[in-house]
Amino acid sequence: MKGFNLSEWAVNHRTIVLFLMISSLLAGIFSFTKLGRLEDPNFNVPAMTAVVAWPGASAEELQNEVLNRMERAVQELPHLNFVHSFSRQGYGGMTLSINGRHSGDELKELWYQARKKIGDISAEFPAGVRGPFYNDEYTDVYTSLYALRGDGITQAELQEFAELVKRRLQTVPNTNKVNILGKQDEKVYVELSTRRLASLGLAPQAVFAAIAQQNQVRPAGSIDTKSDRVFARIDGSLHSAADVAGVSVEAGGNLLRLGDIAKVYSGYEDPSDFRIRHNGHPVLAIGVTMVADGNILTLGRDLAAEMEKVRADLPVGIEIEQYADQSQVAEQSVWEFEKAFLEALVIVLAVSFLFLGWRTGIVVAASVPLVLGIVAVIMYAFGWHLDRITLGALIIALGLLVDDAIIAVEMMVVKMEQGWDRVRAATFAYTSTAFPMLTGTLVTIAGFMPVGFARSTSGEYAGGIFWIVGIALIVSWFVAVIFTPYLGVLMLPKDLAEKAHHDPYDKPVYKHLRRWVDYCVQHRKVVLIATASLFVLSIFGMKLVQQQFFPTASRPELLVELRLKEGSSIKATQHEVERLEKILAKDKDIEYFTAYVGQGSPRFYISLAPELPNPGYAQFVIQTDGLEAREAVRTRLMTLFDKDQVFPNLRGRVLRLEFGPPVGFPVQFRIVGPDPMEVRRIAYDVRDAVRESKLVRDTQLDWNDQVRSMKLRIDQDKARLLGVSSADIADLVQTALSGAPVSQIRRGEELIDIVVRGTPEERSRIDSIGDLSLFSRTGGVVPLSQVASLEPVFEEPVLWRRNRHLQLTVRSDLADGVQAPYATQQIMPTLQPIIDRLPPGYEIQQGGAIEESLKANKALSAVFPIMLIAMLAFLMFQLQSFSLMFMVFMTAPLGLIGVVPALLIFNVPFGFVALLGVIALAGMIMRNSVILVDQIEQDIKQGHEPWQAIVDATVRRSRPVVLTAAAAILAMVPLSGSVFWGPMSISIMGGLVVATGLTLLFVPALYAAWFKVKRSA
Repeated sequence: MKGFNLSEWAVNHRTIVLFLMISSLLAGIFSFTKLGRLEDPNFNVPAMTAVVAWPGASAEELQNEVLNRMERAVQELPHLNFVHSFSRQGYGGMTLSINGRHSGDELKELWYQARKKIGDISAEFPAGVRGPFYNDEYTDVYTSLYALRGDGITQAELQEFAELVKRRLQTVPNTNKVNILGKQDEKVYVELSTRRLASLGLAPQAVFAAIAQQNQVRPAGSIDTKSDRVFARIDGSLHSAADVAGVSVEAGGNLLRLGDIAKVYSGYEDPSDFRIRHNGHPVLAIGVTMVADGNILTLGRDLAAEMEKVRADLPVGIEIEQYADQSQVAEQSVWEFEKAFLEALVIVLAVSFLFLGWRTGIVVAASVPLVLGIVAVIMYAFGWHLDRITLGALIIALGLLVDDAIIAVEMMVVKMEQGWDRVRAATFAYTSTAFPMLTGTLVTIAGFMPVGFARSTSGEYAGGIFWIVGIALIVSWFVAVIFTPYLGVLMLPKDLAEKAHHDPYDKPVYKHLRRWVDYCVQHRKVVLIATASLFVLSIFGMKLVQQQFFPTASRPELLVELRLKEGSSIKATQHEVERLEKILAKDKDIEYFTAYVGQGSPRFYISLAPELPNPGYAQFVIQTDGLEAREAVRTRLMTLFDKDQVFPNLRGRVLRLEFGPPVGFPVQFRIVGPDPMEVRRIAYDVRDAVRESKLVRDTQLDWNDQVRSMKLRIDQDKARLLGVSSADIADLVQTALSGAPVSQIRRGEELIDIVVRGTPEERSRIDSIGDLSLFSRTGGVVPLSQVASLEPVFEEPVLWRRNRHLQLTVRSDLADGVQAPYATQQIMPTLQPIIDRLPPGYEIQQGGAIEESLKANKALSAVFPIMLIAMLAFLMFQLQSFSLMFMVFMTAPLGLIGVVPALLIFNVPFGFVALLGVIALAGMIMRNSVILVDQIEQDIKQGHEPWQAIVDATVRRSRPVVLTAAAAILAMVPLSGSVFWGPMSISIMGGLVVATGLTLLFVPALYAAWFKVKRSA
């Protein structure tokens, strides 16, 4: 490399270099101690929900008249992936999913546009629609969750204590939000019988008016005096249930207290829509989220300290228990990776000392802390954390960052053995290897470009691999050309030439290698055909490797989902929850458990997908005593649900936590079409076909059976004669069955609804609806049955749509040891007969893990052209020959020859993370190839005969090639047992083992064949 020589500058300015080394180490230590810790990297969840309520509407009415308008409005959003909506009886909602990878600010702008577009058409909603209510904060993950329980106190008092705790926790530094979960709204209920009202000649509307008119805040005027203005205030506002009971009502010329004709009491929302239970007791949950740039370990310690003070101030009978602590999980997770990192570091250092000797080993080993120190400074400057991705990337980089140092030191040692002095040898190492090393480094970095720039959630989750590895390798090049020559001059012995006293490559191992290389060059056709055959065989062998998206997490929690049939009440769901709680409480492998009734758990884990409100749904989060206990509990619960005897009225699902973006059920097939009954018929056929596969279990539909409802057919002529309308009858039935809010008690910031409803007897019996007393406008009273007939009917309990098309999903869990993409690929051909006979307008789509995997791979593929252009550009700048560039580029995919056997031997699936390893492996292979080819070219330019140049250059480059490969391979050993990184590490290890042999045997043969090199006579 001509021009300014960095190595020469370094050995001539040793004091400055020493200062830079010490500064790098000290700054690195400081930065490392300040880096935040997280279990997983933060990434933006590109999803937003909008929920609406329309009391009294059927699922079909809600879909056609409300959600359809909302869906049509948001489909104009840019980057929209899909709109997934549901409509149930009385309420519904939709989830917007955005394509690609967007920053937080970009998503905020998209959510603003979504709100604006829905707001613009909300005026077209039918009367009575409430909402929409938005949630665009799915990126938030609760750092800590606490269960607050109080024995012997009311729910209102418990909520007051929760507010006190919330205010205390909001003062803790780095706290972002503190939310109280599971709150039940306080109500004042007025329960009265329509029969008794009829006997008193008192219409329900008179009761409504009496309460509302007494409780109104109305202006009463003011008087201006000479000095001030005095306002008149009207007394009579209601402040408690007793005040409501004391409201006077006129009936038949007499004044009656409301408490004398109705039961008035204070209670809570009945039925409630969301309940939280911890270890079998009803609780309130308090969730804390962290600011974006906070340190989770510091926040965890500060929260623990503040919570000790809070507990000391709570009265006897109030207990607060922490049941989710991300700071502890992050600390354990980071330590596991730090331990793997230290193991990898020891391995790399051992390779250096063992194969290079202690002096040379120190020179190479010193590059590791120097590179890591500078990388830590850069991470701290950019606000990056230590998490699963960054630590894994550092371990990957650890096996690569010594490559340049080994190559530089190797060249110094060879020249010193040939009699050169240390300074001259250091300078020569730069001129001969620096540019090829830089090219190889850039080509290796380019191999990680797809994950760094992939516009997908998966790319955002794992994108740190590119940046950390790239920075580490760039820094390692500078360390190799500045610090390593300085250390070499300082540490390498002066008398290497005297010790060598002959050709350093005149050793048995090199003689054997020389014969092998010569044989491969001589029989180049055989070598090329054999290599090509192995490559083709490996492509076919890849079909035997199970495909995967992201692996299962190694956390001890289990999720248990209980799904009752659509239309089930929350009371029925809670009854089943309480039954399961009794079973879990007896299990010794379970530390504690929390149940969420009516919707899913709050997001305490980054890959958790929240479940939308559903009264027939409950979710348990079970904390077990370790992975072995987790699997034992999982097996027992799956057996319990499979028997269908203890819980015959529900579907139970037992889940481990997963890495990566959430996918829901792993195997899904969506049936899309216009008619619900035809969609249901097709879904039955698909379900039956899927159930035939032994790869899946518990195949089900996401909605199915219709539910019963009551239709009141009103005789409009009779109703008009009585002076009542359909609205009057609807109000009467609503009041009697569910209750109607008529006013509110104002208590500080809190508003408490006053709800008038029928007695429990009237609310619980369907056949008594006809006996409700209907008051005409003339004052007469008739039974409701005289103007309306009650007809039992069936209707859809829920309708799901995707991009405005009705869909019914057949979904399954996996049999143990089976990967979701593999199962979907095997099942899809069995559905072809059903697909062939689909009516026009209907289709079957793949969903679940394979859909998300294809999206992630598509996002990676979109970056491939840029990656290839970058690689080719780097190769061209170095080799300056189209022929050499394409020849080196052809070696890139050959690592697959080693990847496939490694995956099959160790029975490891090929997923998103393994794919990243294979892509990166291509860069590593080309790195070695370009350095070898450059050496051959240099020898030929120096006048060496081509055949001999090929053999000699290969022999000379063999030690650094083998050493760098050994360092990279062995550095992966600690990661091979990782659930997340294992597939990548095994792919790279297997690929590099074969690639090292190909570099030393196949590349010489390829070069000889490419340029038709012949042995000189």
